[in-house]
Amino acid sequence: MKRNTLRAALLTGGAALSLSAIGAGEAQTSEDSVTNETTQETTSDDPYLWLEEVEGERALDWVRGQNDRSLEELQSSPFYQPMLDEAAAILTSEERIPAAALRGNYAYNFWQDQAHVRGLWRRMPTEAYVAGAGDWDVILDVDKLSEDEGENWVYKGTDCLAPDYDRCLLTLSRGGSDAAVRREFDVKSRSFVQDGFTLEEAKASTAWLDADTLLVGTSTDGATESGYPVKTRLWKRGTPIADAPVVFEGESTDVGVWPFSIYDHERGEHLGGIVRAVTFYDSEHHLRGPDGRFVKLPFPSKVDLAGYLDGQIIVSLNEPWSHDGQDFPLGAVVAYDPAAETAELVFSPSKTQAVQGVSSGPGRIYVSLLDDINGRVLSFTPGEDGWTQGAVDLPPKGVADVVSVDEATGEMLLMHEDPVTPETLYYKPAKGDPDAIKTSPAFYDAGGVSIRQYKATSKDGTQVPYTVIAKDDVLEGGPAPTIQYGYGGFQVPILPGYSGTQGKLWIERGGVYVIANIRGGGEYGPAWHQAGLKGERQRIYDDFYAVSEDLIERGITTPKQLGILGGSNGGLLMGVSMTQRPDLYGAIGIGVPLLDMLRYDKLLAGASWVGEYGDPDDPEERAFLETISPYQNLEEDKDYPRPFFFTSTKDDRVHPGHARKMARKMQANGQPFLYYENIEGGHGAAANLDQTAKRLALQYAYFAEALGLER
Repeated sequence: MKRNTLRAALLTGGAALSLSAIGAGEAQTSEDSVTNETTQETTSDDPYLWLEEVEGERALDWVRGQNDRSLEELQSSPFYQPMLDEAAAILTSEERIPAAALRGNYAYNFWQDQAHVRGLWRRMPTEAYVAGAGDWDVILDVDKLSEDEGENWVYKGTDCLAPDYDRCLLTLSRGGSDAAVRREFDVKSRSFVQDGFTLEEAKASTAWLDADTLLVGTSTDGATESGYPVKTRLWKRGTPIADAPVVFEGESTDVGVWPFSIYDHERGEHLGGIVRAVTFYDSEHHLRGPDGRFVKLPFPSKVDLAGYLDGQIIVSLNEPWSHDGQDFPLGAVVAYDPAAETAELVFSPSKTQAVQGVSSGPGRIYVSLLDDINGRVLSFTPGEDGWTQGAVDLPPKGVADVVSVDEATGEMLLMHEDPVTPETLYYKPAKGDPDAIKTSPAFYDAGGVSIRQYKATSKDGTQVPYTVIAKDDVLEGGPAPTIQYGYGGFQVPILPGYSGTQGKLWIERGGVYVIANIRGGGEYGPAWHQAGLKGERQRIYDDFYAVSEDLIERGITTPKQLGILGGSNGGLLMGVSMTQRPDLYGAIGIGVPLLDMLRYDKLLAGASWVGEYGDPDDPEERAFLETISPYQNLEEDKDYPRPFFFTSTKDDRVHPGHARKMARKMQANGQPFLYYENIEGGHGAAANLDQTAKRLALQYAYFAEALGLER
């Protein structure tokens, strides 16, 4: 199990809370098409509230009009069609690495290409996968299922019952939204189970206890103010879910309540548990005892459930923890034995290190680590004298991570990459060193491309690292069109990995790409993130501007040639950057953004992010939000770079009303902008590879035209 699973579920729509889940994460969110408080406001407070009516006729008419206008311009650019063709070829290439999850002696993979736009869920024996065989056994053809059922299904993952993994809860979303249905599937017969476990479309989460018992939470059974499940039921096969007893219930003010399960391979049993997320970062963890009751574990509130080994629960600390006379530092990995109620330090990172994930295998755990933004994987084996540390042999520079560990056999898949080196997949047997077994093709010509790392000095003196990727002759030739990417939130690190589309569509054409590792992210652990929480958030934006100014001072670019890009929380970063420092930028790509920070908590899942941004209903916290909220700080008589907003109607996590209202306000002010809203696609703004290719082509064509990239 990787760390940060609850936050990952909330940010990505995945629910990897079950240690036995395979494939992609489960979808977790669902919302009504009309936001819950729109009708309670008056138009005098906000003249554009009608744009929060997600499926409202007036709102969609406006969206279609903006789409038509913007697409006509962007698709007529000479950059667009070549970029679309290139992006589609890369995204659907059959030479891509079919990354897999190892479970029960099988390698499971979800695959999309030109012939399978919605995708294939498939598997083959692990031995054949490692040997490079191409004979996949298709478990489910999502394109065929969609056609047969007349639905626009988007695959969102599976939760399968250990140790055989033959019975799964398959998660399917309509149009790519976080909203999902769950249906029990039999892998052996390749069919849905007649009268099996089925959940209607909702925010939901499940955890297997045995072949006939689930822990289930669903928002149709009552929801928190954030719209997530508030209670968990014990559901027996063959009984209505409404009759299943409630075994745990949180408060309406919580973010949500999620069940999880851990399969103990030694004991051959499932351990059930509950995560009660009081805020986005503060949680209670409860473990189900032999009597069926849930016992609260003594963890601090800021902790990530990270793994399990030989009866010990592995956690990663986002705050210091004192337990039974021992002090464990911020960022440490700790093993806790619930039977003995004892805790033991596994690993404590240095100031330049950050734990990114923990994976469990027989007799040991693996820690994915960032060391000054370079990836490493360490192994830890318990013994009488504590935990013995080892290292998994991978290249020392670049991005490295554990893809999957078969918890029964100890076999591993690992990935390594950097901006000029395509992904290489490594297989590590239970005993022995990893071997490279698959390499992705070079999707762009990286000859003469450099990776240069610099540090900018932020307003408070903090050194902020960033990475520049470009051709040497471009960097030596003077200022050039540059895209600076940023995120800066939720302890999510932005790493310099390999991107074929970024390389082909931008770098190969003479553009510069920059990754800014600003505070708010997880590049240097919890402290790096927490330095920019709530009222301290201006530090994040100052970090981003410092990188921009450093790029200009180094002669890499100029304000006219500098564009910035970000999505979701990064979309907020873009909106703040546009309203606070329009002088620094020539173009701004604002994707699936938060922009109305005085109302964000009233829209879809927004209430769950109060722990990150602050509460607009709290006078003190609102005062700070008023200083940064892009929607409110947009000035009528000010010149801004012409932004490109892109979002999705089906995004039921970050409300499309944010982008709609900001664009509409600019329209009223007579300020130029471009706007594209995909009618489906969810929070990723694309429901399939064709839509993703289109979004990328629009995005890069916009920057190419705005920043003066040579044709």
